[in-house]
Amino acid sequence: MENTKVVFTDHVHGEVQLFSEGIPAGKMSLAMTHGRLAVFHTEVDPEFEGRGFAKLLLAELVGYAREKKITIIPLCPYVNAQFQRHPAEYDDVWNKDWHQ
Repeated sequence: MENTKVVFTDHVHGEVQLFSEGIPAGKMSLAMTHGRLAVFHTEVDPEFEGRGFAKLLLAELVGYAREKKITIIPLCPYVNAQFQRHPAEYDDVWNKDWHQ
């Protein structure tokens, strides 16, 4: 069984962690900046590739952002690609003007 959780190591830096049967399977690197959640990198252990785990990480990230009423800066290529492919699905959490 897979489970995910958002963990902050301090008040700024954190990650979304994914475990499969209690084994670390993947993560997303995050930072909270000015009330926005920047996601830098998504990584799934090669042993767990092809199981849709990156999508599980993204779902946890988006759920967290919606719960906290914050937006996401998609600096990670995977997250950015998903936001670009499915803009309506992520419009409420997608911070499109982060570079301004």
